[in-house]
Amino acid sequence: MWGRSLAAACLGLPLTVGIVGLLALHWPGALTRVTLPWLLMSFPIWIAAMSAAFLFRSGLRAWLWLGGATLLCFGLIHLSRTLGWAAELPA
Repeated sequence: MWGRSLAAACLGLPLTVGIVGLLALHWPGALTRVTLPWLLMSFPIWIAAMSAAFLFRSGLRAWLWLGGATLLCFGLIHLSRTLGWAAELPA
């Protein structure tokens, strides 16, 4: 139980930032227009990410799945920015 709780507490917010960042970058429209609605949706996504840690049988599985999903989200953000698939940030 402690392993899953720590995974939820430590990896819930980074996973949420990765998901919201990925969705905000790839959502159609100006980045300045779509950022605020996605930021408002970050709290329910954060609660869902933290709750997902308790779906796993062990703390190790929770750490591996949530950590892998976090790394995947941030990797996709950096890949899409490098390849020019995502919107450019205003200067």
